[in-house]
Amino acid sequence: MATVIFYEKPGCVNNRRQRGLLAAAGHTVLPRNLFTQPWTIERLKQFFSALPVERWFNTGAPRIKAGEIEPRRLGPDAALCLMVADPLLIRRPLMQVGHRCMAGFDPVAVNAWIGLHPVPEGEELERCPRVSLESSCDAQGEL
Repeated sequence: MATVIFYEKPGCVNNRRQRGLLAAAGHTVLPRNLFTQPWTIERLKQFFSALPVERWFNTGAPRIKAGEIEPRRLGPDAALCLMVADPLLIRRPLMQVGHRCMAGFDPVAVNAWIGLHPVPEGEELERCPRVSLESSCDAQGEL
């Protein structure tokens, strides 16, 4: 089984569920606070290289929801600069096993990468389930 460095938003319900799925599959999960890491453009690039720029972002971030930032209009360097300055924009979780990195929690992709059994079908594992508290989930602080 793998040791997964798991960059998360402390208090996030979905990040807790994602960690639980990884642990249930036999992985060792080492949680890290996404907001206190010393991110650099080069470091973040490792997590996003396989995805289009638009999918690098936390779509629930207030600046995105307000239309201040439009991910589809950004190039890679501009997107990474914004994320270094404002980690709330970063799609969660960021995971690392050895030298391989992944952004977001697509159960099928995680299963293919390190194993995740059983793979949850139809369960939303990236968007905040607290729809009525959506703005609370997007703040940096814990709920």
